[in-house]
Amino acid sequence: MATEAGATCDVTAGLVIWSVPVHEVDVPRSSPTNRTTTMEQVNLFLRRAEMDSRTAALLTAAACGAGAVVLLLRNMSRHRRTKDKIQRASDRRTEGLQRAEQAVLRYRQSHPTTNSALILTLSLSELTKQLQEGSLSPEDVFYTYMEKTLDVHKQLNCCTGILLESFDQLKTIDSNKKGLLYGVPVSIKENFEYKNQDCSCGVIINLDQPANNDGVLVEVLKRQGAIPFVKTNLPQGLLNYDCSNPIYGQTVNPHNLQKTSGGSSGGEGALIGGGGSPLGLGSDIGGSIRIPASFCGICGLKPTSGRLSSKGLRPIFRGQKSVSSSAGPMAKDVDSLALCMQALLCDHMFSLDPTVPPIPFNVEMYQSTKPLRIGYFESDGYMQASPSMTRAIREVKALLEQAGHTLVPYSPLKIDHVVTEMLIKGVMADGGTSLLQKLEGGPLDPCLRSQVFPYYFPKWLKRTLSFLLKPLSTRGSATFRALCGVGSIPELWKQHAAVEDYIHETIGDWRRCNIDVLLCPMIGPAYNFLYCGRVTPALSYTMLYNLLTFPAGVVPVSTVTAEDEEELKHYKGNYQDYWDKLFKKAVSGGEGLPVAVQCVALPWQDELCLRLMKEVEQLVKQSRG
Repeated sequence: MATEAGATCDVTAGLVIWSVPVHEVDVPRSSPTNRTTTMEQVNLFLRRAEMDSRTAALLTAAACGAGAVVLLLRNMSRHRRTKDKIQRASDRRTEGLQRAEQAVLRYRQSHPTTNSALILTLSLSELTKQLQEGSLSPEDVFYTYMEKTLDVHKQLNCCTGILLESFDQLKTIDSNKKGLLYGVPVSIKENFEYKNQDCSCGVIINLDQPANNDGVLVEVLKRQGAIPFVKTNLPQGLLNYDCSNPIYGQTVNPHNLQKTSGGSSGGEGALIGGGGSPLGLGSDIGGSIRIPASFCGICGLKPTSGRLSSKGLRPIFRGQKSVSSSAGPMAKDVDSLALCMQALLCDHMFSLDPTVPPIPFNVEMYQSTKPLRIGYFESDGYMQASPSMTRAIREVKALLEQAGHTLVPYSPLKIDHVVTEMLIKGVMADGGTSLLQKLEGGPLDPCLRSQVFPYYFPKWLKRTLSFLLKPLSTRGSATFRALCGVGSIPELWKQHAAVEDYIHETIGDWRRCNIDVLLCPMIGPAYNFLYCGRVTPALSYTMLYNLLTFPAGVVPVSTVTAEDEEELKHYKGNYQDYWDKLFKKAVSGGEGLPVAVQCVALPWQDELCLRLMKEVEQLVKQSRG
């Protein structure tokens, strides 16, 4: 580029460099005139360089400012879209609730003699019997439970939406009168696919994407005469045992509004525990059926992995194979769980999903009275049980021994190693990346914040923290190491192989001990708010059986006593670390809340698991007179 004084301008990598070619200045060096001219050229060069520096600075500042404005506008736009999505979901829920209220009111006015109080006292077995006999009408039952659900939801915030199609299904219900669940209203967790309804899993990114068809279990329920009538709440991202998300809010406990319902099937636990549904379907990847059942004082079963179809059951992300998720029933009593399993394990389900082994419900095994050899433990060695959890095991053990069963002490194998290297590293094999991607585009719920905060750390920081924590907290150190994920595909295969080996090792251990089933503590009582995401080590009591693929169920047996609360004051924990202190705070103030035990069986022996649960339920009732 030519310049006024014969200088040239070279633009290199965005920097303006001025140069003066010597051969164009034809003046002898010794001349004073030459010296003056040279000085003028130097001054000119410096002035222009200064001007160009200022220009570059101004341009850089302008570019940064423009970038900041663009970024701000983009964030504002994303925030607005997020708010709009949440508002649309809220509006849909509100409209559904209002329409349901109006329908209930019209039915009440035209059927003033309906005995709703009586209907609500009937067990599921009694309800189905009277519906089949015709002494109760499906309409009376449906509107009774719809009205009760609306009342419970106002108190507990447990529903994500009324399934308005259920009103139309009610009109044609007689076509399925031979079904085992004829006329029974059934609630379903929000992540079950139901045609034209969202399966958000509590994350913004999944909103406004309604399912194209009913999932397999929803289809089977309808074929068996049941009426899915409401979807229930869950935590943001599913992988948490609280029940709150930015779309639908916090679900609370039916026994104490200052406690959580548990999760992830917390909406189901609260609704059934509050009397708003006779039967519900939840899902369980780490205790997500059993924990809310325990917290809310109801029964729940996590079947053998693969026993029920998972087609149409939405996970937060797909592809994770180490720790299996299962759909399962939740209800007020064990017979209701058994009836639901019997209804679902039918030819229609096996036809819709040929990947499910065609094994019908074994009624003979469920009704057997043969004495059992029952393994038991009061603490798994990783998280010390609360006083009420321990007391429940001791009391149930005594009742089972009095009934003629043999109780055998048992301990889970290598629990410390399994929790970090198989459970955490299994679910978080990618270091949490897939979950964090699903959480993008929306606010992070308070119940999840503490849990996922370390997931954002880069791998080098997790490893550094693991190293630094080693002399201070062995659990903390191992957890940060596990949160790094598996690292490579060969390591993932090794991890899968280790899980397979552990399953067979555990089955072999059961056989050496000659035990039929296992009685073990169940997390409880219900936590204070915002502790579930912080006390993740407690999941060792439930998540182990997802890893093992064993069926596991929960049955309430007691309530927290004043003595339990007094003993809790002296709780130290196995490690006496940060998590032990948090667990103590989480379960404090629980007097009067339900306490449960957990029953476990070997894979494909779900009926034996239910049989033990039924025996525990009956013995506890008899002991209360």
